[in-house]
Amino acid sequence: MLKGLGRLFSSADLDAKTFDDPTEFLRYAQTHRPPVALIDVCMPIMSGLEVQSRLGKISPSTRVIIFTGKDDPLVRSTALNGGASAFLTKPFDDEELLTAIRLALTSAA
Repeated sequence: MLKGLGRLFSSADLDAKTFDDPTEFLRYAQTHRPPVALIDVCMPIMSGLEVQSRLGKISPSTRVIIFTGKDDPLVRSTALNGGASAFLTKPFDDEELLTAIRLALTSAA
């Protein structure tokens, strides 16, 4: 999934850094304050919602897009109430994702 997203972002001229470890991402976010973060709900070590919560404390300006393979209304509600700018269910359309990222970048500027 990460490799595919990386290729998609490159083809859309979006500079993206990918992480397969949420702890490593959060360390990165502390110093780099990414404008947008695309976070999967299901990850090793901690859930995407926990990453979203921690990210909000260390980089409140980062816009978050949450995605998941299972559209659970409680998870969707928690993510959106936690400030996510979008919530996508896999498999999602490339253009839908790119639109969500561009909107998030616009609101982060």
